Amino acid sequence: MTLPTGFATNREAAAPRPLHFVQRDGLAVWRAAQPAAVQAWLDAQQFDASAGSAMTWPDADGGIAGAVIGIGDPLDPLSYAHAPLALPLADWQAVGASDPGARNALQLGWGLGCYRFTRYKTASRMPAQLVSDAFDDAGFDVLAACVRVRDLVNTPTEHMGPDELEAVARDIASRHGADITVITGDALLEQNFPAIHAVGRASHRAPRLIELSWGDAAHPHVALVGKGVCFDSGGLDIKSAVGMRNMKKDMGGSAHAIALAELIMARRLPVRITLLVPAVENSLGPNAFRPGEVIATRMGVSVEIDNTDAEGRLVLCDALARAGELEPELLLDFATLTGAARIALGPDLPALYSNDETLARDWLGAGEHSRDPLWRMPLWRPYLRYLTSGIADLANSSNTTMGGSITAALYLERFVPAGQAWGHVDVYSWNDSDRPGKPTGGEAQGLRATFAMLQARYAG
Repeated sequence: MTLPTGFATNREAAAPRPLHFVQRDGLAVWRAAQPAAVQAWLDAQQFDASAGSAMTWPDADGGIAGAVIGIGDPLDPLSYAHAPLALPLADWQAVGASDPGARNALQLGWGLGCYRFTRYKTASRMPAQLVSDAFDDAGFDVLAACVRVRDLVNTPTEHMGPDELEAVARDIASRHGADITVITGDALLEQNFPAIHAVGRASHRAPRLIELSWGDAAHPHVALVGKGVCFDSGGLDIKSAVGMRNMKKDMGGSAHAIALAELIMARRLPVRITLLVPAVENSLGPNAFRPGEVIATRMGVSVEIDNTDAEGRLVLCDALARAGELEPELLLDFATLTGAARIALGPDLPALYSNDETLARDWLGAGEHSRDPLWRMPLWRPYLRYLTSGIADLANSSNTTMGGSITAALYLERFVPAGQAWGHVDVYSWNDSDRPGKPTGGEAQGLRATFAMLQARYAG
């Protein structure tokens, strides 16, 4: 296979230099095992092996003889993510990385640290290269899924609208032998997806529902649903300039669902999957849906529009209803749904909601094990009172700012069939600032945890 940027085999590398990894509490022991000249250099540079640090030392000719990076948790990929850009541009070979978990974390963290979105701008420098003949193919598939999310979210709406999102899904289906159908424009009304149509009808790009199916019919069925609002102006309840600035990322839920489906297919996980992506733009126009209107949904539940900026749950409710009709063993959805989740948990922790205790426990455990955390939030059903409508079965939003992420999840749960095991992830999909391995822009959050949970559940 072609290795990702930042990786090379020994045959490709030019005399790789040794690269050591040291935790702060292990520095004294490691230092004592180094030559006297290296010890003197460490002391002169006051290297303390703090997490995120890096240091090289010279050889007798003034070149670079080797390097050491300071790490935190050796099983956390982000412990290594600073290395590709902190080290000089050269070939590096890990020394002493014998633990399989640490080796896998190094590989993934190195790849995340190499990432730059270069579609419109050339990177300022190339990353250093990690050299090995024992890279893990599964690890590269996980890295590719994370990169897929980042690339999809980072791409501006002009090049990642509903048409382009469909093209991505079709390409993935073609490469993995999956079946795909797409219902577009007024056909959504004809085939009973009225809420998706209502949200997307004002855009010059037609709304659609993308449905991809893959796997052996004898295997357990998992349905994946992703919010695909390719741009969210807020509709007639228009967002402020600040609020609208990054709304190309409002399809982050679909990016996660698409990347997860692709990863499942790449690893040939013994499941049958159905991927559902309602892809729309929430635009302003003469036929935009309005506050106070009542719209129909696939499930037959009437919804009063309290706020046109609460559109994600509207497209999701039709997709969830369709998924429920298929009676999967698991129904999982991903959505950049609420700012309230960010207020509660900040940008790094996706909010996890589930109606199934075993599913939630396994998902959280997989997140902890893979260092890809989620935080469980309550489906506190008394808050359904905030979604009461006087003229419809349900309102799509509330006139209070309290419990916004919870009420959004409760809205979605209304469209999940009784007894259906379901999990919902309210994900930010974004890094607000540059950190090692987490450059500003699109981000995969909870993706590795979800795949690890499914892998443990279905592949032992």
